[in-house]
Amino acid sequence: NELRKKLPELKKIEGFPIGDDEDIIALSDPPYYTACPNPWINDFIEEWEREKKEKYGRDENEEYHREPFTADVSEGKNDPIYNAHSYHTKVPYKAIMRYLLHYTEPGDIVFDGFSGSGMTGVAGAFSGNPEIIKELGYDIHGENILINGITVSKVGKRNVILNDLSPAATFISRNYNYFSSSNVYREGLNILDEVQRKFSWMYETNHIVDGEEQKDIEGNIIKGVIRYVVWSDVYVCPNCTQELVYWDVAVNLEEGKLTDSFTCPHCSSTLSKKNLEKAWETVWDKPTETMAYRAKQVPVLINYAVGTQRFNKKPDKHDLELIKRIEEIEVTDWFPKDKIPEGYNTSQPIKSHGLTYVHNFYTKRNLIILSAIYSHCKTHELKFLFTGMLTRSSKQARFLAKNYFHGGGGWVGTSLSGTLFVPSLNIEVIPTFTFKNRLEKMISSNNNNNVLLSTQATQVMNNIPDNSIDYIFTDPPFGGNLMYSELNFNLESWLKVKTNYKKEAIVNQFQGKELEDYQVLMKLCFQEYYRVLKPGRWMTVEFSNSQASVWNAIQEAIQKAGFVIANVSALDKKQGSFKAVTTTTAVKQDLVISAYKPKQENIEKMRREQNTEESAWTFVRQHLEQLPVFIGHKGEAQIIAERTPRILFDRMVAYHVQNGLPVPISSAEFQAKVAQRFPMRDGMVFLESQVAEYDKKRTLVKEFVQMSLFVTDETSA
Repeated sequence: NELRKKLPELKKIEGFPIGDDEDIIALSDPPYYTACPNPWINDFIEEWEREKKEKYGRDENEEYHREPFTADVSEGKNDPIYNAHSYHTKVPYKAIMRYLLHYTEPGDIVFDGFSGSGMTGVAGAFSGNPEIIKELGYDIHGENILINGITVSKVGKRNVILNDLSPAATFISRNYNYFSSSNVYREGLNILDEVQRKFSWMYETNHIVDGEEQKDIEGNIIKGVIRYVVWSDVYVCPNCTQELVYWDVAVNLEEGKLTDSFTCPHCSSTLSKKNLEKAWETVWDKPTETMAYRAKQVPVLINYAVGTQRFNKKPDKHDLELIKRIEEIEVTDWFPKDKIPEGYNTSQPIKSHGLTYVHNFYTKRNLIILSAIYSHCKTHELKFLFTGMLTRSSKQARFLAKNYFHGGGGWVGTSLSGTLFVPSLNIEVIPTFTFKNRLEKMISSNNNNNVLLSTQATQVMNNIPDNSIDYIFTDPPFGGNLMYSELNFNLESWLKVKTNYKKEAIVNQFQGKELEDYQVLMKLCFQEYYRVLKPGRWMTVEFSNSQASVWNAIQEAIQKAGFVIANVSALDKKQGSFKAVTTTTAVKQDLVISAYKPKQENIEKMRREQNTEESAWTFVRQHLEQLPVFIGHKGEAQIIAERTPRILFDRMVAYHVQNGLPVPISSAEFQAKVAQRFPMRDGMVFLESQVAEYDKKRTLVKEFVQMSLFVTDETSA
């Protein structure tokens, strides 16, 4: 009721999602999660600051100093929590934990404005879990977290504000952080029982062995339970114009593989898939009462179970009659009938298979069963399990020939990540089978009362006060890599609340957004980050893009907002996306930018000193203070590029230019005077207070790694 009262004012905020008021309210879980801008953020920040002072004895005047986190991080994705629900990009929460434990203390407030599936919130909660912290290789003594005997942080939850433009993302985040498993399993089984009682006849098939129908002792045909059906595209031979089923000509059952070239069964021509045209047919789309032009597909293989045994069969006349009978049934439960918009990703299934509406992504059988299951999903948790299986239940589910014939990873794949690709061989996975599997593997209850979620544009976070955030971890969109609003359209159609993509920070010709537009939108986001972050605090930006122009756009946006970049290191998520694995130019590892907001006294001092060279040295002193003193790995010391005079001069010039200050000193003067004003070691600049620590650590290493003259990896780049 409180959220309903506030909606008229909230609708004025940029990024307010597209949907009816009641649908937005139904999707929300206020005050912790709203499927629109969250009006209670300021209240939570005040409460958290009060708790920080009372529980931990800390206030805004406490001394804070951190060097940038310089270690390259590698964390795998094979984790039950990570895998509970798919999303296009997802940083492993254990990787984020390393940053939280480095930059923050218990009770600190963390913000992620591009939160995606909410892993930053999960990381904030698990920062209070000693067992998870130990799994990361840390030692724990009392409340202290140690590495090599040195205390780096304390055990305790971090308070996290998550925001995303996409209602699908914040809905997934809500459940990752507030999933309550109580009663879900029992309720889920009840839903399954109801749906199976009503629709089990739809996925029954006659048990056939060696071409013979099998009967029980009473003479009745034994029925098997269908687990999945493989569907194949139908093509037209360019020579004889006869139709040919892709499965029949391209799948070599004897050798267990897909063949690149094959023979037309009608005219014996040698063919390959790339020079074939699909066969198309005109069908009546009953839900929309329109005629549709679709790529022709036929069922070619049925996998079913009799008891605990599994069998394969070619669809017989009874199976084909069953499919025809199902096609004539009217779906009585609600399902989305949204028209798929034209876009970079959304145009692909329209062009390849004629899928013009959301419901076209499902076979009629799966649509009936999905809509029946969804009609019973009344809680956030049940809807979370439901939406997690949508792609696997759609025509995007790929038949993986390699795994099917040779094992290793399962017979069905979900969609190609970052696409709406419909394969030539797709699998109709019966939703009851997937729903039961989701129930059995669902994540345990988290109930994190330390996470707050909002759905709005990061460019306008007016509901967060100035200088109120202790640390920012963010994984922003990477130019034109992923079109989030398009990829989320199907899921958001089921949720009845969609992304308002006006402020979506991507490069997308269908939205009329070029690289320059992307940079402007990202600059506005980083300006908000700068505004809300406390002075002297850190922001970590995870970034992945193979294009130098996008990489430069992000760096320029960060610096224009007022941040100073202090370090760039690597984050390896182990399993790459489809593009990262298959594209030769793709960046295989994500890069992590560490940037800080200068302290207010330094900003004011530089303004007082403008037009004198002292403003340059004030910047250098505060920047050196923020940089790592020593970076070493396996007995080797490394050059810290940010400490070299050339890079220091670049950073100083960039900061002065971005903040409207005159550049007070030339490069030649800077190079000459920096060595007079500061101690130098191995070509690097240090403060007097840092030299002793560097000298001590330098004597302990055997080798010194010089900076590479050529670009060979992320470090030298």
